[in-house]
Amino acid sequence: MKNTVIIGGGAAGMACAVHLGRAGYPVALLERGGRLGRKLSATGNGQGNVTNQHMNADCYFSDDCEKVSDALSRFGERDTVAFLQSMGGIFLPDGRGRVYPASRQASAVTDLFRRELSRLGIRICTDAQVLGVTYDGNFRIRWAGGDMRADAVVLATGGKAAPNFGTDGNAYSLAQSFGHSITPLSPVLVQLKCDRENVRGLKGIRVDALLRARRAQKEIARERGDLLFTDSGISGDAVFRISSYAKEGDLIEVDLLPDISEEELFRIMSASSGEDCLLCVVNNGLGRTLYRRAEGNISRLAALLKRFPLTVRGTLGFEYAQATRGGIPLAETDKNFMSKKRDGLYFAGEILNVDGICGGYNLQWAFTSAYCVAEAIK
Repeated sequence: MKNTVIIGGGAAGMACAVHLGRAGYPVALLERGGRLGRKLSATGNGQGNVTNQHMNADCYFSDDCEKVSDALSRFGERDTVAFLQSMGGIFLPDGRGRVYPASRQASAVTDLFRRELSRLGIRICTDAQVLGVTYDGNFRIRWAGGDMRADAVVLATGGKAAPNFGTDGNAYSLAQSFGHSITPLSPVLVQLKCDRENVRGLKGIRVDALLRARRAQKEIARERGDLLFTDSGISGDAVFRISSYAKEGDLIEVDLLPDISEEELFRIMSASSGEDCLLCVVNNGLGRTLYRRAEGNISRLAALLKRFPLTVRGTLGFEYAQATRGGIPLAETDKNFMSKKRDGLYFAGEILNVDGICGGYNLQWAFTSAYCVAEAIK
């Protein structure tokens, strides 16, 4: 029976430990921070969006989407809900298919894991930043507090996004020490920067909008939902989703009134004069700004409301991102995410070159990859 050390106490690491522990396998879970599941406790704006009913491989970016699809077929969204409910609690979808705990508390999901790990007697070492992993017939794992031996090692250390939770990208070096490469890393599910002049005076205004991302005149993505203007660009649910597709230099066209045609807008606004034409049409502050930019021309104003242009000038970076694009290429792992360079070395979660769109997809990947790894070890 293999002795396994899991490095990383986030969603993927804890899930893998539970699967192995339930099968009676000896497991040690090492976490560099003082507590398990810190990033999990913040997911879904603290409400715990754990998966999504509308699950398929098209919702992911990777160097091998067929491998992603195969993994999801073995452990999909229904399996995740059943797995979480087996530890306690109730998990329910909202109108968009996003699945949350009935309590809407992400921290309670983390507490479920902590309770189950304790029940299973899993050895947990916190404040255990791993300094190195070597192999000489079996694995030796060294950290500031000591070292241990293992037959199998799972790297579930996360990516580079949200370094305040301990995921600063340093752990990629553990994989590189075994000859693995790392694809280029970039932040996703993140606020977008735009030309400051275009968002001047709009900070704090929130709207329900339709966003279209264009590159070289071609639409590459569209998302509808919450948009929040910031001092440097745009944020909100729709922005996080479209950030998976957009890159610097792309044009974002914002439809500020997606349920009303441009012709209808023109007719409504033509019935009034001056800035009053926008009363009960859009936020007053937004209306005043757009009215000035249209120089009072109603036709131009209607077009601006339907196609407010913003050029992407970057993102707020890994510090504000929810996920990382890039990582260990799936081409360097087998179908169960074991290293092709060292038998017994596995990868789970965000450290792999897989990232999903906004809405519970990245947590689903954490749970899916953790299951595949645990099954392979068993």
